[in-house]
Amino acid sequence: MTHELPVAFEIASLVAVVAILVTDLAIVRRRPHVPSVRESVVWVLVYVALALAFAGLLAVVGGAAPAEEFVAGWLTEYSLSVDNLFVFLLIMSSFAVPRAQQQRVLMVGIIVALVLRAGFILAGAAIIERYTWVFYVFGAFLVWTAVKLARGGVGGADEEYEENALVRAVRRVLPMSPGYDGGRVRTEHAGRRVFTPLVVVFVAIGTTDVLFAFDSIPAIFGLTHDPFIVFTANVFALMGLRQLYFLLGGLLDRLVYLPYGLAAVLAFIGVKLVLEALATNSLGFVNGGEPVPWAPEVPTWVSLAVIAVALGGATVASLVRVRRLAGRPPGTPPLP
Repeated sequence: MTHELPVAFEIASLVAVVAILVTDLAIVRRRPHVPSVRESVVWVLVYVALALAFAGLLAVVGGAAPAEEFVAGWLTEYSLSVDNLFVFLLIMSSFAVPRAQQQRVLMVGIIVALVLRAGFILAGAAIIERYTWVFYVFGAFLVWTAVKLARGGVGGADEEYEENALVRAVRRVLPMSPGYDGGRVRTEHAGRRVFTPLVVVFVAIGTTDVLFAFDSIPAIFGLTHDPFIVFTANVFALMGLRQLYFLLGGLLDRLVYLPYGLAAVLAFIGVKLVLEALATNSLGFVNGGEPVPWAPEVPTWVSLAVIAVALGGATVASLVRVRRLAGRPPGTPPLP
């Protein structure tokens, strides 16, 4: 459901978010560097605190329901983003981005992704408002994605990055220098002004993230129908992604059971969407076009509990597996 939040609150929230993003980008541009583990931890905690503070404001302004929906959507998006960090690592490696410039690349790519996601969210909200049967499609898609993710299992991630059509088009259309020039987007080469490969990386990060949104946006719409909450959950999840990239970059290969946890979350939300579609059914070939009375409504707190247990269990299981591997003598067969 959508919530009647004050328009002034929504506008002020969006202005504050834009201000944070602009300030963050200015800081990264002024002082490009590779953040230490301590710095990354501090900034991850800052962005987590900002998200929880925003949830508190939502509770004060709109009540418990929008706050719970925001936290559930934020946790879902954040967890899916952690899994997507592996692909960002592949992109950085594929384009040989200098470490000192990776913060800026991620920041600009995230801003590009947020702009594209905003259009995706508005379109999704309009479709949902007009065609409630689309929940059947979203639910089936999420369950299919969950099965695909679970089948990949341990070590199922791709090891190579393949450029999408837009990235290839940018390479063909724009005059490009053969290498980087610090943090510059434009530089001088062979007597003319050309773009540096940073432009291509910006596009690669932004558009690749939008591809991930085909999983995460329907998942959040399964938790709330309010486009404002969907968008802000995306913003707060992606804002902390840059620091999480440097914090977890060397640990991602250890979170081997994370795909199973994410698969459980996506499957749960997919089933929840199908149940909601049944409860508001208007398709003539399902129950004669009438809502299905036995379809239960899943409370938001249940969604939060399932998300927390699935992701927490996957993380703990991964850490236990790492410890078991560390204690095994070399040359022994690998654990399943």
